Amino acid sequence: MSIVAGSYEKFIWGFKLKSLKKSQTLTLTPLFSYPSHLSPIKSVAVAGPVAASGGTDDSVKVYDLSSCSEIGTLTDHSGAVTSLSFFSPSSLSFPRNLLSASDDGSVCIYDADPFVHLKTIAAHKKGVNDLSIHPSGKLALTVGRDSCLAMLNLVRGRRSFYCRLGKEASLVKFDLSGDKFYMVMEEKVCVHEAEDAKLVFEMENPKRVLCAAPGSNGLLFTGGEDRNITAWDTASGKVAYCIEDAHSARVKGIVVLSRNDSGTADDDPYMVASASSDGVIRVWDIRMANREKPNPLAEANTKSRLTCLAGSSLKSFKGPQVVSNAPKKEQDAVMEGS
Repeated sequence: MSIVAGSYEKFIWGFKLKSLKKSQTLTLTPLFSYPSHLSPIKSVAVAGPVAASGGTDDSVKVYDLSSCSEIGTLTDHSGAVTSLSFFSPSSLSFPRNLLSASDDGSVCIYDADPFVHLKTIAAHKKGVNDLSIHPSGKLALTVGRDSCLAMLNLVRGRRSFYCRLGKEASLVKFDLSGDKFYMVMEEKVCVHEAEDAKLVFEMENPKRVLCAAPGSNGLLFTGGEDRNITAWDTASGKVAYCIEDAHSARVKGIVVLSRNDSGTADDDPYMVASASSDGVIRVWDIRMANREKPNPLAEANTKSRLTCLAGSSLKSFKGPQVVSNAPKKEQDAVMEGS
């Protein structure tokens, strides 16, 4: 399993989570760390052996995790890159597309093999705060500083829906099935039906939510200024469990780590990784959340102000191709529906 974090100090951090041979303990082994951007990193994304980071220098950097190297730069935005997301069909072991959102209000769509710019969509009148791709790969949701929600048709490469919200949303996430989506507005987490955007219910967190990640069985993991990792049961709107004081400072990134395809999934711990502005990355077994004071399975201290976190299982398949200098493809079908 690989974990990538970005920091305010312009550094990108890569780790591999693995178990020690002579014991059952886990360790976060450093893969790389270097100043990849000219200014603070705001977003990261990982899919298999490829990772991407977006910074306030208006660029997206692409990395090959198998060789621990940077393989290219994407420069199609005119503002800070605020959100990144890979689309990885279940039938493929390598991501098909990369989407990037920016403070310039646009979303860029890239082919991921090789990395070629396909389309730029004007999504918002102001900066985009977050984006989420539907599991089908045919549409995406974005929220922006214009206090609006937008739906993007990724097959046609255009905005298909746009509506004003009562308040600016900072995060938007589809659940794993694509039947629901979640929006975060400061301390409030709203659960909506994906089909018609109907509000199901609202969940109130004690303090501002800064990061969120959907899990299986209708769970949604959040972290923020309360320094906790909270698992919400989105079927009931109640807190399923909570790891209190998971960090000494606010939680800026959270990711549900994929299990290894080893045939022993029932015995594997259900792991969640978290990153804080205190510079610490921790990996938790959420089954230990009911304990009075659960201990992390592994941790690493980057000694930097972390801003974002991403991760995935690192399987053996072909590495990413370098960024291509080929011109944009002018076509109707931007992303093929899976």
